[in-house]
Amino acid sequence: MRVSCMEINMTLKLQSWNVNGLRAVIGKNFPQYLAGNSSDYICLQEIKTMPDQIDFDFSPYTAYWHSADRKGYAGTLTLVKDKPLSVSRRLGADEFDKEGRVLTLEYPEFYLVNVYSPNSKRELLRLKERMYYEDLFREYLLTLKEKKSVIVCGDLNVAHKEIDLKNPAANRKTAGFTDEEREKFGQLLDSGFIDSFRHFYPDMEEAYTWWSYITRARERNAGWRIDFFLVSDCLKNNLVSASIHADVMGSDHCPVELEIKI
Repeated sequence: MRVSCMEINMTLKLQSWNVNGLRAVIGKNFPQYLAGNSSDYICLQEIKTMPDQIDFDFSPYTAYWHSADRKGYAGTLTLVKDKPLSVSRRLGADEFDKEGRVLTLEYPEFYLVNVYSPNSKRELLRLKERMYYEDLFREYLLTLKEKKSVIVCGDLNVAHKEIDLKNPAANRKTAGFTDEEREKFGQLLDSGFIDSFRHFYPDMEEAYTWWSYITRARERNAGWRIDFFLVSDCLKNNLVSASIHADVMGSDHCPVELEIKI
């Protein structure tokens, strides 16, 4: 069954940011980032904390958490101004659900899916598990897409094309740029989703969202674009803008943004 897109009533602004530790970034620039933010929805990944581990006022937002069972690891958090119809923290596999990988909020017009995809790790130790996750996640999104439009955002831990990282030749067998991971991402797009940034900027080079701390790569802009906003293909004409906020520090990732008519 194909679901028609919603009627357009307003323009929404959404941001997504892998903060690489919520407690750490709160001690840096997160309060200022939040205070100056006009987004309707803010999706955070790799929060590495549980609600009872911090004392922070997210006003005017309400926080919806999906922390990992393991302390100091992974997890997602979505900040919203409007109460959702429902909240789901289940992808359908315990090994990923206990890591806080996917957090889905349902609204009358759409689903908002906040995701932190697992890294395949050095020497690709988790690649086989990652392939299972990719198929599971794609099927999950397609199930949602049968009901209403879907907006997906987060750290998907993959650079899709050579244009999406500084040194593609040297990273062909590196986690996040293997042929297997790139193929799975292509399958996700082919199943009916649009990479919003490439929709607006198909040929833009050196547009990255993650830089390794180890090599001081951010100073040289030797990065990867692994953070995304994907939308149901029927929302193509609803897209207003997509951007990367590379000037926002505090993490090894930077926020990405989507404006869309809903």
